[in-house]
Amino acid sequence: MTGYYTIRVNFIGGIASPGELQKILAIAAECDIKQARFGLRQQMIMYLSYTHEKAFISKMNAAKIDFYIDDNPHPNVISSYVSEEVFQRGNWLSEGIYKDILDAFDYNPSLKINISDSQQSFTPFFSGHINFISSDQPNFWHLYLREPKSNELIAYDKLVFSNEIAKISKLLDERISAGNTSFDGLPNIISVPAEKKLKLPKFTLPYYEGFNRYGKKSWLGIYRRGEVFETSFLQDLCRLCLKTKIGEICLTPWKSIIIKNIQEEDRNDWSGLLAKHDINVRHAANELNWQIEDTSPEALELKNKLVRHFNKKDLRTFGICLGIKTFPKTEVYASILVKQKKIKALPFLKLYDITYTTDYDPNGRKVAYFAKNIFGFSLPEKLRKSVLEFNEHIAYESRFKDMPKKDEEEVIKEQPILHQCSACLTIYDPAYGDEMNNIPPGVNFENLPEEYCCSVCESPKTAFILTNTKEVVLA
Repeated sequence: MTGYYTIRVNFIGGIASPGELQKILAIAAECDIKQARFGLRQQMIMYLSYTHEKAFISKMNAAKIDFYIDDNPHPNVISSYVSEEVFQRGNWLSEGIYKDILDAFDYNPSLKINISDSQQSFTPFFSGHINFISSDQPNFWHLYLREPKSNELIAYDKLVFSNEIAKISKLLDERISAGNTSFDGLPNIISVPAEKKLKLPKFTLPYYEGFNRYGKKSWLGIYRRGEVFETSFLQDLCRLCLKTKIGEICLTPWKSIIIKNIQEEDRNDWSGLLAKHDINVRHAANELNWQIEDTSPEALELKNKLVRHFNKKDLRTFGICLGIKTFPKTEVYASILVKQKKIKALPFLKLYDITYTTDYDPNGRKVAYFAKNIFGFSLPEKLRKSVLEFNEHIAYESRFKDMPKKDEEEVIKEQPILHQCSACLTIYDPAYGDEMNNIPPGVNFENLPEEYCCSVCESPKTAFILTNTKEVVLA
């Protein structure tokens, strides 16, 4: 018998106890699992051989550790706790408040829940179905809902008290799963009117690798180019945490690890651990600012190819988050996103679209197309040009930030009329035409032949709907 299961283990809020992780790793080693990785939603992911299935299940159950095989029914409660103290300081949201909130979750959510500090930009704000974001008022949170398979955000008109987050999450989880995304009829909870509009920081990705001092302590960030950590290394890491009295390992949405509270007298031990396992902690910045799917070797291979092209061109990617999607239903947090798509009639042909959030904020929900139906050999240069356009945008903002903006009606008049396939959300833009259907640029949608079909899903022309704007919403 050959083949592998995908195993997922949730660490709520992205906080892993070295003792618990050590137990999991010991079971993994006994079942011949030699590598592990960490996902976008702060989950641990391993691959288990079919031959060790019974032993693994028995040992994990005996240890009372929850896990999921070839499924992700509980996609974890993620938090920005990892950034607390090391990437931003000075506001009311502390380690204790995070832990009190996370400890109150007495159930396993079936929907994605995000708990985020509004002062940081290291973790995503709106990638959850239920999103709590700290307000300016101590211990009160903004609340946003996002229906599954939708990008539309629904804001609650009140601020929610910290101690209510777990209770409200449980209620909304049940409601949304039943198809109800309204706030009507919420039970009595501690809340106050949301008098100020939520203001989020501009996205900046801190360099999250290596040893970094804060106060009299240090934190250590560890990223792996192949996104995998040897279980032998992780076991040694857990042992060193316990030896040096470090009680938590933080998992990041960038598939890396951060160890906080390293005392000065222990730095040599941590340096020795890295040397023992030949761990490099100084990768180029333009390799760290990518978000790709958790279990897609194809996406990782493509990322490495694109990074090599960027390095060769000495491209500046500061201030931007790049992403890759190879599966239609995954959600990737990115400013500029590469989307792979396959043509039904030619299953071996891979084409790519490049989209970007209209303000280049990876938390943005509205996107526009930079280019469509790109062949693989053209993708590296097309993506480089999209990054150059972002750099021009930043330069323009810096130079003309005090100039008045155009009137909204004037901007709308300048935008082309687009049509979107209601089945797969492909956009027909007359500026590009449709290369796969031999439609040249410049042909308006109404002038397409009646037998025209979507180049991606082959839906008929009647399945396209008018969007009237280059900003489109992607599920």
